[in-house]
Amino acid sequence: MATTNDLKNGLVLNLDGQLWTVIDFQHVKPGKGGAFVRTKLKHVLSGKVVDKTFNAGVKVETASVDKREMTYLYRDGDAFVFMDTQSYEQIHVPAETVGDADNFLLENQDAVIGLYEGNPLFVELPASVVLTIEYTEPGVQGDRSTGGNKPARLETGHEIAVPLFITTGEKVKVDTRDGSYLGRAS
Repeated sequence: MATTNDLKNGLVLNLDGQLWTVIDFQHVKPGKGGAFVRTKLKHVLSGKVVDKTFNAGVKVETASVDKREMTYLYRDGDAFVFMDTQSYEQIHVPAETVGDADNFLLENQDAVIGLYEGNPLFVELPASVVLTIEYTEPGVQGDRSTGGNKPARLETGHEIAVPLFITTGEKVKVDTRDGSYLGRAS
């Protein structure tokens, strides 16, 4: 249990049996009336974001989410198999839990898995990853009708927009949050 004064970004709350992550919070002390805390919460499983207000000093139940460094091994049907880098224990994470992270996930890549009571809740990848361009059309000099970008298929099968000078076989840095091209990898 924690009070609303202990709230911080990333804290996981257990409200009515549902797990919510604090995305944003603001302590408000109006001139008239009691102080309160305005929060923005994200549902851990569905990703739904809601606004919730708590009175100052109210106790809220926190959930202890165990974040572990794991290595992605392989895909097994509808599940992804990860191995704990400390205990070498393997866990199966459902595809729904992995979500869009599978667009940037390669074998032997490290990720952080959030576990609650032994069940995987989410998969966090690094902010950027280096991937190889599997295929892209050759860029034609002077072709600027598309703003200087062209589609490219990554080695994971995901498509992103890259500048015209990028060729098949090059390694590029990709933002895992929105799938945008960040630059060439050296």
